[in-house]
Amino acid sequence: MNKKIKTESVDHLFEAVLTLENKEECYAFFEDLCTVNELLSLSQRFEVASMLRQQKTYLEIAEKTGASTATISRVNRSLNYGSDGYELVFDRMSSH
Repeated sequence: MNKKIKTESVDHLFEAVLTLENKEECYAFFEDLCTVNELLSLSQRFEVASMLRQQKTYLEIAEKTGASTATISRVNRSLNYGSDGYELVFDRMSSH
């Protein structure tokens, strides 16, 4: 875990996120919390990660998501060398 992000404020935010019970509540909270562009950027990165796991090429991913190769590369680095957060979520999503 990145020690730079482990702060009391981030803990508080994550505690808030963990209280959300469904997509409608997520929409309401994240629309208030984020700008439209921030939320679209987060969702784009998640889509990029999903496509990388499906062995899609950078070109396919860029065409479908509009992500830059720099963004795709950053997400790929997180998938390969990160904290396994993407894997945790993808595994849980596939079991539902």
